[in-house]
Amino acid sequence: MRRRVTAADDGRVNEIISGLFLSPLEILALLAALALVVARWLPPAARPRTTVVAGAVLVLSGLVLLVTGIRWQLLPVLAGALLALPFALAPLLRRRSGRTTWRARWWLALPGSLACAGLVAAGPVSAWAFPVPEFPEPTGGFAVGTRVLQWTDQQRPETFTPDPADRRTVVVQLWYPAGRSPAGAPRAQYLGRTEAEARTVAGALAGGVGLPDFLMDGVPRARSRSVFDAPVAGDGGRFPVVLFSPGSGGVRTQNTAWAEELASHGYLVAALDHPYDSAAVVLADGRTVTTETSSSGDADQDEKLAAGWTAVRAADLGFVLSQLEGLDRAGSGDPLTGRLDTGRAAVTGHSMGGAAALQAARQDHRFRAVVDLDGFPHGPASPSLDRPVLAMTQALTGATDARYLPRLTEALAANTATSYRLTVPGAAHLSFMDGPLYLPPVPGIVGSLGRARSPRVVAGATLAFLDAALRDRPGDLSGALSAYGSLTVRAPGGR
Repeated sequence: MRRRVTAADDGRVNEIISGLFLSPLEILALLAALALVVARWLPPAARPRTTVVAGAVLVLSGLVLLVTGIRWQLLPVLAGALLALPFALAPLLRRRSGRTTWRARWWLALPGSLACAGLVAAGPVSAWAFPVPEFPEPTGGFAVGTRVLQWTDQQRPETFTPDPADRRTVVVQLWYPAGRSPAGAPRAQYLGRTEAEARTVAGALAGGVGLPDFLMDGVPRARSRSVFDAPVAGDGGRFPVVLFSPGSGGVRTQNTAWAEELASHGYLVAALDHPYDSAAVVLADGRTVTTETSSSGDADQDEKLAAGWTAVRAADLGFVLSQLEGLDRAGSGDPLTGRLDTGRAAVTGHSMGGAAALQAARQDHRFRAVVDLDGFPHGPASPSLDRPVLAMTQALTGATDARYLPRLTEALAANTATSYRLTVPGAAHLSFMDGPLYLPPVPGIVGSLGRARSPRVVAGATLAFLDAALRDRPGDLSGALSAYGSLTVRAPGGR
């Protein structure tokens, strides 16, 4: 079975066994705790040795885990072991003292043993429900590099702050085709440049949906499949550019698996943090900017607010494309100079980011294609779109906002280029991001596609569309997209 290594910046190493969602040390502690629980039920000759060995293993593995960083999932395991320990030690103490004491009958001891066993079992169950995410290996021909940039738009005031001198700043993470890194090169931290940043972001994401921080403890430990600042691939020509805007309260890294898959197939992906909208954005000077957006509870007012936030995001996307054009120009001194094909650019997004992508394409004709990942359109419906659009949605149910499908249908019907609406069976709203990799596999939360399949489906459909829209690759696009779900095609003029 493969193992994935996650390492913090200070050199600590925790190995998580794929499929078990536990490290070898955690498994040792789990087995030792279980042995202490069952020791009372073993034959008298086996009890002393089992208790001594299990107790020693539990203490040693627990001490090492305390040093390397213990996960909350192991706390019920340790609690179960501590509750069972007095009953496991009692026979040893009686034998050593030579005293005969009363021993509980089996039908009295059984409920306590079952309770301890339940606590021990809660450890692996919670590790399965909230795992350290395992990122899928990209399938393309390129290794993947990543880097983080921060840009300030001197032409735009920051509308979320009262300071008239404050300019709009965005943080952007790039994933790009890279050359092969040396063996053993550490993979990029998920959710941030460092584990400290990742923990800040994870805590903000948890708080944004009302979860306690500790439930997201495993996510900052994860490593993606890319390498920070890896050398740009020496071949592959110039890379088409794909910009990405996350969902409301989302962050630039929320679609890392999707971005790495696209980059491995020769695309440069630029994902944005939108300060004061994203859950938490750590700036270059160390400041952390948290979200200032919140709903009012009034549907009409919320629609106006969402339209305004979408407009800010759309402007951010256009600004970042201009910055990428600057990176590509001769004389910029950047490793990506001459490698970015910004004339073949797509704009994409999830949820509110999908709405921003639609608005950005209306306003900026440099974007040649749009991918909306389950995004409710906000803002003006004019001018009409005039470039190919792929809108991926979950299956609509009675719980879906009744305005969603009419609003999306209106936007696609007015498009003067061909639009594709792909309904992905088994998908939920969070299936279109990394959520299935680390959230409980509850269909109502992350859909029923499964942890491994969810990112493959979303990235596969995206690649099929972008290859046709940006690379003019021949083939049956409708047939390729239909492999991922139910497809509706709207040709210009309603044909």
